[in-house]
Amino acid sequence: MCADLKTQAASGHAAADAAGFGVYVHWPFCLSKCPYCDFNSHVRHAATDEERYVRAFATEIAATAARVPGRTVSTIFFGGGTPSLMRPATVGAVLDAVARHWTIAPDVEVTLEANPTSVEAGRFRGYRDAGVNRASLGVQSLDDTALKALGRLHSADEALAAVAIARNVFERYSFDLIYARPGQSRADWASELRRAIAEAAEHLSLYQLTIEAETPFHGLHAAGKLRIPDEEEARALYDLTLAICARAGLPAYEISNHARPGAECRHNLIYWRGHDYAGIGPGAHGRLDIAGRRHATATERRPEAWLMRVETLGSGVTNDEMLTREERADEFLLMGLRLAEGINLARYRAIAGRELDPRRIAILKDEGAIEITEDGCLRVTQAGFPLLDAVVADLAA
Repeated sequence: MCADLKTQAASGHAAADAAGFGVYVHWPFCLSKCPYCDFNSHVRHAATDEERYVRAFATEIAATAARVPGRTVSTIFFGGGTPSLMRPATVGAVLDAVARHWTIAPDVEVTLEANPTSVEAGRFRGYRDAGVNRASLGVQSLDDTALKALGRLHSADEALAAVAIARNVFERYSFDLIYARPGQSRADWASELRRAIAEAAEHLSLYQLTIEAETPFHGLHAAGKLRIPDEEEARALYDLTLAICARAGLPAYEISNHARPGAECRHNLIYWRGHDYAGIGPGAHGRLDIAGRRHATATERRPEAWLMRVETLGSGVTNDEMLTREERADEFLLMGLRLAEGINLARYRAIAGRELDPRRIAILKDEGAIEITEDGCLRVTQAGFPLLDAVVADLAA
């Protein structure tokens, strides 16, 4: 692992065991459905009754708070869908509902996802005044041809204008790009990435294009009409991404996320470090520790069905499963090894009630896929990250 990633990992471990509590709010509506997207997002041509959804969000927040009272909320994340289609007053009302039922940390991180097509300065100032202090923009590409192929409704110039607005309005901002696109060369990606870094203050999310089941891209790929880089080329693009970002002071703190030290997305760190979070809204997932047991929750995915369920039953939860120690340990391993800092082996032992198999650890160390730090943490090396799924499966077996 390169020196920059080691520094990032060391600084992360100081706070890794400090439990946070996050609230995720899902706004499921989009202007259009992108052909690569398998998220729970829906296009509706009729106007959305935001007041009704606010009441339902508030009801579900109250029901969740009754199960996990007394928590201090350290992060709130509005995801989607396209949360920037919400009126600022809607966002403010949801934040007020969270504050009525839990304590809000003085340094709470409040992130809102936005698409460049729904960005304008007045709306962004409205979100800031409502309590949002971090924006995450779905830029996806700085090439107009690629944006069209990805089904995006904005141009590269519109994307950069949205980034400029976010820079002027919010304390913190980030944006996403998708690479390993059909026909994308290493030189093209290097140029696009350097341009993005020049616009990014502290954080970038960089995702390789993957073909997800039940998406239009899946059908095209299966028919041979959509070709993405093969495994060797995808690995080269990944290594190029790491090198360029590290040299620019944005090392990878997670397999697809890059930040200046201290500028990591705190909400996503709650997921990856295995802490608690409430899932609010259609299709939202949560992880809650209740009376010493870990609950995995999920809500009704269909927006209108979720709305009716909340109004009728007081909650949209359709699945509430108590995880076994083994399930919780596997999840901690799967999520934690995405991070450059890795996992604390003592915490794994406390969750699982057992050690990881030392023989498997020894084999993976000899292969250069993992390493053990002096402070007792296991992390995946830079060489091992492209094989992360296999590494996790081997350790969990």
